[in-house]
Amino acid sequence: MPFDLLAAAAPTRLDPVELFLDADIVVQAVMAGLILASIWVWTIIVAFTLRIGGLERRSRHYEADFWETTDRDAVLTKQQRREVPAARVAAAGLDEWKRSKAGPSIDRAAARDRINAAMESQVALEADELADRLGFLATTGSIAPFVGLFGTVWGIMNSFFQIGSQESSSLAVVAPGISEALFATAIGLFAAIPAVIGYNRFSGRVNRYEARLQRFADKVHAGLSRDLDRA
Repeated sequence: MPFDLLAAAAPTRLDPVELFLDADIVVQAVMAGLILASIWVWTIIVAFTLRIGGLERRSRHYEADFWETTDRDAVLTKQQRREVPAARVAAAGLDEWKRSKAGPSIDRAAARDRINAAMESQVALEADELADRLGFLATTGSIAPFVGLFGTVWGIMNSFFQIGSQESSSLAVVAPGISEALFATAIGLFAAIPAVIGYNRFSGRVNRYEARLQRFADKVHAGLSRDLDRA
């Protein structure tokens, strides 16, 4: 075939779909796994952004309502207990406060300790539930590059095998396999980079949200302690 026809037939740009379809079955499995991981990473990122934004907004509104009323039970509806973490923190303290006052005598120091422990436990539970799926981001950010590297190593090994079987070391023989192999590393990085960025960013938001809940719990505890002094 004339040189000009070869040049015309040669691809002018990388085609990711063609690279995937032409890859070895092992490399294809690696790529498919990394693509699925990347999709799940972006799903978590979008879902977590919407979730924590909604929780922060509802908590701010609830805290404002809580401090504006003297009837604390009035702002502890069943719906708020289900949907608002700050309401569940306040409910944990109020429930323990009611149980402490229900006895024939009140041990104020012990009651304060129990109220504080109940709310701190609820704050920790809320933070743990919020950060539950962030572990997948951390895992993907840590291992995705190595999984992609495994696909790359396998693809390069396959290219060297082709050199031996065809007894030719020309670029036309090894270049396609090397391109497919390097594409696996690229997909690994594509999955890992947003996972690492998302994990670092969301971990900071979870920590700030936990600190906000803890400050709210401390204020509730102070108010309940004053009520115990008057009991």
